[in-house]
Amino acid sequence: MDSFSSAFLFLFYSCFLLTSAGYSVVQASPLHHHHHQRREEHEAYDHGFRRRPTKLFVFGDSYADTGNIRKSLGNSWKDPYGTTFPGKPAGRFSDGRILTDYLAKFLGVKSPLAYAWMKLGGKKLRNGLNFAYGGSGVFNTLGDLLPNVTTQIDFFEKLINDALYTKRDLQSSVVLVCLAGNDYAAYVLKDGSIEGLQRFIPQVINQLTLDLKRIKALGATKVAVTSLEPLGCLPRMTQMSGFQQCNITQNLAVGYHNFLLQQAVDKLNNETRTSTFFILDLYTSFTSVLEQKGDSQGILKFETPLKPCCMGISTGYWCGSLDDKGAKMYTVCSDPKSAFFWDASHPTEAGWHAVYTNLKSSLEQNLKLY
Repeated sequence: MDSFSSAFLFLFYSCFLLTSAGYSVVQASPLHHHHHQRREEHEAYDHGFRRRPTKLFVFGDSYADTGNIRKSLGNSWKDPYGTTFPGKPAGRFSDGRILTDYLAKFLGVKSPLAYAWMKLGGKKLRNGLNFAYGGSGVFNTLGDLLPNVTTQIDFFEKLINDALYTKRDLQSSVVLVCLAGNDYAAYVLKDGSIEGLQRFIPQVINQLTLDLKRIKALGATKVAVTSLEPLGCLPRMTQMSGFQQCNITQNLAVGYHNFLLQQAVDKLNNETRTSTFFILDLYTSFTSVLEQKGDSQGILKFETPLKPCCMGISTGYWCGSLDDKGAKMYTVCSDPKSAFFWDASHPTEAGWHAVYTNLKSSLEQNLKLY
């Protein structure tokens, strides 16, 4: 084992290797959720959050983007994306619904409109807005082509200053901040060292913490922050093993990120004496589905959960790729419902549904809707 893995094993003495049906998933120390009923929290509910929230505001990347990314930058606007829902490519990085849609369903609101299309919104703006851009992070991941989370919050703050939304709107809403690791992908592409990555992870958490503080300052009373999914189990990382084994080292690094994230969230809540922030534990949810090869209810089944439904036919080609003559350079499985992953990085609609099923109890505990 290399020095990086050893370092993380030392940090996470409670990590253990779970092996099931020929593939391996590293389970990091579980995220500990603290559900404190504080007077300040009740006051927040008294300001318009008594029953169910009226809006959902979203910041982040492709795990939450419902159509912001430019058509020139993402395959999410190309066939075969969107075949399950809405029936054509519409900017979602999946065959259908994603995390944002399922969270909106849980809250009882319609999925918020993508910010890039807000001029066409009209009454749809009552549901909130989605500022997430596929490929973005807390730092610039693709130069100035993608707005990072800080810039996404800038967009939102301008709408508040323009009186499109008010502080009261925030008090009666839920905010989702969803980041799936693009900062780390950009770091690796820039030939960042393993030792440097250990220093870079705290920088990512520190910047995310500043962003979260700013969202609260705008008036948010409930903010869901996603933990990192097991990056080492994404198809782009498991392809070398024939989609049989997760990358242990990457998952240990994810464990470090999630550990620091939990500390940051706990500190924010302690400083403000509220339970404003809570973690949506994608790591545990993904891991559970991959190990069980299905959802917790036993309804959805994924026989080869690490293998994507849509994949390039050779190296260098991705789902949705065409050659110079317009010929498809990818294949699609016969039934997306049988696959957990849609492409090299993103779940199918069925995959997200399985993850959402595992997250429901956490949402119920943290939001306490009544």
